[in-house]
Amino acid sequence: MQNTAETGPEAPIDTTPLLDDPYAAYAALRDAGPVHRITGTDGNPAWLVTRYDDVRRALADDRLSLDKRHAAPSSYRGFALPPALDANLLNMDPPDHTRVRRLVVKAFTPGRVEALRAPVRRIADELLDAMAERGSADLIADYAEPLPIAVICDLLGIPERDRRDFRAWSDALLAPDPSRPELMKEAIGAMLEFYTRLIAAKRAEPGDDLLSDLIAVRDEAAPGEAALGEAALGEEGDRLTEDELTSLAFLILFAGYETVVHLIGNAVLTLFDRPDQLGQLQRNPAELPTAVEEFLRFDTPYPLAIRRFPKEDMEIGGVRIAAGESVLLSIASANRDPARYPEADVFDRGRDLSGPLAMGHGIHYCLGAALARLEAVTALDALLGRFPGLRLGVPRADLRYRRSLRVRGLISLPIAWQSANEQVFEA
Repeated sequence: MQNTAETGPEAPIDTTPLLDDPYAAYAALRDAGPVHRITGTDGNPAWLVTRYDDVRRALADDRLSLDKRHAAPSSYRGFALPPALDANLLNMDPPDHTRVRRLVVKAFTPGRVEALRAPVRRIADELLDAMAERGSADLIADYAEPLPIAVICDLLGIPERDRRDFRAWSDALLAPDPSRPELMKEAIGAMLEFYTRLIAAKRAEPGDDLLSDLIAVRDEAAPGEAALGEAALGEEGDRLTEDELTSLAFLILFAGYETVVHLIGNAVLTLFDRPDQLGQLQRNPAELPTAVEEFLRFDTPYPLAIRRFPKEDMEIGGVRIAAGESVLLSIASANRDPARYPEADVFDRGRDLSGPLAMGHGIHYCLGAALARLEAVTALDALLGRFPGLRLGVPRADLRYRRSLRVRGLISLPIAWQSANEQVFEA
């Protein structure tokens, strides 16, 4: 066992391979040991956990806190979000996490999510209609991005005229340009202004939407017959602070958008790399729900769970980690661990997919997981059904991923579908 108290931490590993070829790099790390010292792209030191069993246990271990108050100053220098955007579920432990989650969970029950299937399909069909006559498109910019933005904005009641460049904001936060640090500051300022104005507008003119209901709970007013159809969103005595209200709106939009964009993009590229699988799913769209589960395992949009901080000295995988040090749980590595998934680097829709981790595990399991799955299945069904000759529109080697440890997604994905006699690019 490695004991950091006696021997000191190992030298941080080079994270460049995790950006250049992540799955090969994670395989090498799993073989070398269960837990490794790294320096993240944000400059913060952390422990990286790589094996499935350790990651799954740690996701549900209440000794690992999401609350930054448990972070050691030498281990975590913080993320530059103001309290009005930072007071969200990704930074909370019970009882605050329990209280805030309870206030919004009713918006994502199976019945309410299923009711969104027809609106999601309508949005998908409208986007495909706009693409159809061109014969080519960028799947990310023209389809995978605008679809979840429209769905989440409709859920929150954000009018079309107020829908902004959410991708520029998310790029600044999740894949920042180290040569232009001012972009992150500008994006944070723009987001804070956007959500502050949006909540003020909803207070003045409430609507039939989730955000209006949350404002009603915050203001201790009866929401009436709003989107959730409940007398109140939470239990008796549940309330939101103003910062929690703003942060919830931010998190629902931000997380709901990013996950689906990259799930769709990664899934379609996986199929382009496997034309037989593409054809099978075009002929048998009823198999898409199972396929989406394997897409989530095989190339997950979020390689790392949100950082955690031990509230006490503890061991993970036989490695002693001191209280307050940052712990990063690698979902991407766990999902490719052959000890849990035999032939883990093979895309196999017939494998045992029990115990998935792509959407988390334990009390912090993704609140919008069911909606993300529904959006992905519906979007892929509409796309594959519309364009039987769907293919990659550029050489495979031209594709580029965002350089981020926290997000696994393509910058763009050119596609084409018109005539069979046009040049087809191969890997």
